[in-house]
Amino acid sequence: MPELVLVRGDITEQQVDAVVNAANSSLLGGGGVDGAIHRKGGPEILAACRELRAGEFRGGLPTGRAVATTAGKLPAQWVIHTVGPVWSAREDRSELLISCYRESLRVADELGARTVAFPAISTGVFGWPMADGARIAVGTLRSAETAVAEVRFVVFTPDAHAAFASELPG
Repeated sequence: MPELVLVRGDITEQQVDAVVNAANSSLLGGGGVDGAIHRKGGPEILAACRELRAGEFRGGLPTGRAVATTAGKLPAQWVIHTVGPVWSAREDRSELLISCYRESLRVADELGARTVAFPAISTGVFGWPMADGARIAVGTLRSAETAVAEVRFVVFTPDAHAAFASELPG
């Protein structure tokens, strides 16, 4: 079971083995965390994502799956890209969100990563309510079977920090 840590800051500046990217299925960059990681990490990340798109993920990375690339110019060694679900009031998609966290840890274990920084997956433009996203993230990773020693939740806004802090007492 990894140690869970909460940080308010910029995920692209984290000194960890792997950074998780809340990617879109194209893997070719976007807004929010995805755009920040691609901008700061440089063209090496985009080149690696294009290779993935030319091979196994021609149709894009499916929701709930995860795959790793170089981290380019980021201080991390790897970026683990995962596609979160778009929130829906009519359909429970929480298993897909849980899968993002589990699959990202599985990939981290395959890489031998000991420290991993996670954003609040799906809580930005994908519309997942922050409090529920924090509950799912913390609950999933708190009980995870993994060799990762530290999971760092890196959030940017005061409301995200408050939501995660309420799930991580003490």
